[in-house]
Amino acid sequence: MVKMNSSFLWIEQLKFNSQGLIPAIAQDYRDHTVLMMAWMNREAIQRTLETGEAYYWSRSRDELWHKGATSGHVQKVKEVYYDCDADTLLLKIEQVGNVACHTGARSCFFNRASLPTSITSNEVTRR
Repeated sequence: MVKMNSSFLWIEQLKFNSQGLIPAIAQDYRDHTVLMMAWMNREAIQRTLETGEAYYWSRSRDELWHKGATSGHVQKVKEVYYDCDADTLLLKIEQVGNVACHTGARSCFFNRASLPTSITSNEVTRR
């Protein structure tokens, strides 16, 4: 196990799920585009903080995953935030190669969902 630096004690405040994971949103630190969501465990967080590059936990492969290790599209971490409930992380990153998604897209969030007309026209209905 990685020795914890005293400046990383905030990790102890985080609320991990029953599998020991916490969701992490990767956001471009320059233009604020949400690039992807992945899971992190304590080891992924610690490795990220030690190296300055994003590490995640792959649920499908059941292993630590260094983002961009094979593609070269690494994520250089600029800032890390956690939310008010301490159950979600936000990584503000520099995306090397401008590709975050495994599909080759810049962002994993390119599928727009359709909304009911009542929402898109800003109508408010009371029930």
